Amino acid sequence: MSALADPFMTPAWTDAAIERPRPADERLSLPRPQAYHDRDALLALRLGMSEPVQHILLVEDSEDDALLIRSELRKMSRKLEFRRVDCLTDMQAALAERQWDLVITDHHMPGFDSVQAFETLRMSGQDAPLIIMSGTLPEQTGALAMRTGASDFIDKGNRARLVPVVERELRNSGMRRAKDSVERTLVHMTYHDVLTGLPNRQMTERLIEHHLTSSSSGKVKSALLFLDLDRFVHVNEALGYAGGDEVLKLVAGRLTATVGDGGVVARIGQDNFAIYVDHIATAEDACAMAASISAMFTKPFSVGDDALFVHGSIGICVYPEGASSAATLIANAESAKFEAKKLGPGGIATFTRSDVPHDLFSDPLRLESALRNAIARNELFVLYQPLIDVRTGRLVGTEALVRWRHPQHGVVGPDAFIPIAEQTGLLEELGQWVLVTACRQTRAWHDAGIPCLSVAVNVSASQFRQPGFVDGVAAVLRETQLDARFLELELIESELMQDVDKTIGMLKALKQMGVRLSIDDFGTGYSSLSYLNRLPIDVLKIDRSFLRGVECDSENRAIARTIVALGKSLRLSIVAEGVETPDQFAFVREMRCDRAQGYLIARPLDPAVIPEFRDFDLVAAAATASRR
Repeated sequence: MSALADPFMTPAWTDAAIERPRPADERLSLPRPQAYHDRDALLALRLGMSEPVQHILLVEDSEDDALLIRSELRKMSRKLEFRRVDCLTDMQAALAERQWDLVITDHHMPGFDSVQAFETLRMSGQDAPLIIMSGTLPEQTGALAMRTGASDFIDKGNRARLVPVVERELRNSGMRRAKDSVERTLVHMTYHDVLTGLPNRQMTERLIEHHLTSSSSGKVKSALLFLDLDRFVHVNEALGYAGGDEVLKLVAGRLTATVGDGGVVARIGQDNFAIYVDHIATAEDACAMAASISAMFTKPFSVGDDALFVHGSIGICVYPEGASSAATLIANAESAKFEAKKLGPGGIATFTRSDVPHDLFSDPLRLESALRNAIARNELFVLYQPLIDVRTGRLVGTEALVRWRHPQHGVVGPDAFIPIAEQTGLLEELGQWVLVTACRQTRAWHDAGIPCLSVAVNVSASQFRQPGFVDGVAAVLRETQLDARFLELELIESELMQDVDKTIGMLKALKQMGVRLSIDDFGTGYSSLSYLNRLPIDVLKIDRSFLRGVECDSENRAIARTIVALGKSLRLSIVAEGVETPDQFAFVREMRCDRAQGYLIARPLDPAVIPEFRDFDLVAAAATASRR
């Protein structure tokens, strides 16, 4: 990546402010800002612990005079160390070697004087005060030296002034340096994420804007990749916020290592990261970068004794085709991210001008208001994705998936509005409506001549934890007259890890009704195999991410085989999600999964279309497709 000019008066954060991570599952280790070290030194002094040593450089050609200065300053209640130099080259070497707290110089030395000493100090970049101490310095010359930058001048015949002047300058110097350090730390905290040390959203916008305005207008392509960690709320629920923070630091470290010099990594939200690539030849270069980032999530993240699989959806926006400024570049990449999330965990999408406008979905207040109106106006509807028996290829069930038919933006997927529904308490009402709708529709299919069709309904953590949830499910089954054995409730694995004893009690109550229970997206969250055997579940659903690239990815094949073997050993039914190619379906059959769903079979469908799949044979269709 080409060097980007830093628009701020701070060290180059791309190299100095962020410690490069170690490979694989290293934990991100960030250097502490200097202000914290200064604070610790002050606390040590107040607690009576060892005080810091202060270093004084003596520019003096007379060893005897230097000895007298050291002897006089030893009377101070400070720990002092001295070094004497007597020529220009030695002074330059000393200044290059370390930071000095004070410089005391004679005025006239052979081939060297205080004016040259002051200029040498200034050119070194150090801000140490300089005191001239001489027996040959006229008062007018001393006053002139102070006006040009010297802190004070002392006549060698008046050594009584030495200690108070040095005490004053050391005290003022320490206060000034502490103030400068705090200010640098505040600037860093203003533009960087405290948890990971990465640039934050404000820094990212200003950096991109600076780069775009300094580049030849429209001649250089750049891109922003917006990464959203899928279902990260479940990580926090499973590990607590401290554990979630550890995962975020690991993601930041792995991202930085993956991107390397190819871009700048930033954290711009709770579980959102941005990668800015300032020079690309084509949009395909940005897609290749996104694919590399997506691939890094195939390995688990280790936090303590836990190993978690985390996935991320990536939205891409390319400048200048997709945006004209830093703000719109970020916003449009975020808009593309919503499209990526519709593809399932690990999806990648590129912004185009025809994409859904981002304004509604980037404003939580407007989105909440629109969603409340959508419920009242019956703008929500349910589609059903077919599930087939892997052995026979016949339709055996569906999964109910909610959608929003927005009057301006068209059909909107759940990833765009479910998070705000959960935050605002609307998710319980929405989940109950989906449950009733799906059960009623399934009963209607039974009455229409498809008697054994089941329906799977997703249940959120907040809905599952609602008082009276079990009784509510029983009431829905009575109201819709659906046999309980045809209802399957899908829960995320991390949801089941909270208050396990209570969870097991609720699951047993649902089982006693005859309801089937499923763990959705198994392998992507907090996989606790020790608890799995205790849970009264019926179905494991293998996440779609493990089927991507199984034709050539031996690691994903091994993980999928392990999950299937685990489920079979516990006598569970295995469902493969995201089957999109004949090769993937062949692999699913080879693993002896029980059911499958995905775009190879069908996209989510209107309920009126489902009966057409009654006699559909995917096995035959896949065999035909593989011969083409």
